[in-house]
Amino acid sequence: MIPFLKKNWSNILFFVFLALLIIPQTRMPIQVFVQRLVSFSPSEKAEDKRETLEDYNWNLSKLDEGAIYLSESKGKVMVINFWATWCPPCVAEMPSFQKLYDSYGEKVDFYFVTSEGPDKVKKFMDKNGYSLPIFLQSYKAPVALESNALPTTYLISKSGEIVIEETGAADWNSKKMRALLDKLLAK
Repeated sequence: MIPFLKKNWSNILFFVFLALLIIPQTRMPIQVFVQRLVSFSPSEKAEDKRETLEDYNWNLSKLDEGAIYLSESKGKVMVINFWATWCPPCVAEMPSFQKLYDSYGEKVDFYFVTSEGPDKVKKFMDKNGYSLPIFLQSYKAPVALESNALPTTYLISKSGEIVIEETGAADWNSKKMRALLDKLLAK
């Protein structure tokens, strides 16, 4: 038996890993862990490639609070993140967003937008100890903010310029991101 194990340990390990990926209870934590390992700071768009958000006519429902209009944030720096509780890259980037929000929540308007039900979202937020401002999407986003991928995050300047449009998990609490936010807030 021991020679068999010595000879085939890598194959056994591989099949155990595959089995863990098939089991739903272990798949999500493994995917989140891998996403965090490969997450880098988001990239700023080149100035000549930036789109400007013209349409602020978007109605959202803040979790437990009622209607909010994106137009309330016109002229402010905004971070808009489309996410879901079932999405491993979304879950992977939440801790970095929480740290960024803890530092910039009073200066930057954060919108964490989901189409999921409020009970599921509340349970997720409570379980993980997040205090991010969650919004439920009931109306289509403005054209400049449309995306078919989760997560998708936009960083928008005071003038409405889309400075970052990032799809997939990223490290939002990086020094690079903080420096960019400081620069946008100073304008």
